[in-house]
Amino acid sequence: MNESKVITLCGSTKFKREFEEINTLLTIGGHVVISVGVFSHSDNLQLTKEQKEKLDKIHRQKINMSDEIFVINVGGYIGNSTKNEIDYAIKSGKKVNLV
Repeated sequence: MNESKVITLCGSTKFKREFEEINTLLTIGGHVVISVGVFSHSDNLQLTKEQKEKLDKIHRQKINMSDEIFVINVGGYIGNSTKNEIDYAIKSGKKVNLV
């Protein structure tokens, strides 16, 4: 078996089903998976600016804890938050995988 890695999932919260599928595949593959905690777009949640900023900060902490990130980009869609997460991961020396 390959060495277990800690992987943080990144991408638009529009794609909850895809997050769940990739989480399952990576977990079955023996990895520790850190995912999004709030799927505001797919669950149609209205967040305040402060809540969004707090969630972004938490997600950067998740990236810090990981060995690499997996970017879920359904149809090639990568929004501004995800672009910021990719940039953060690269600056932090994390491997970035596009799924």
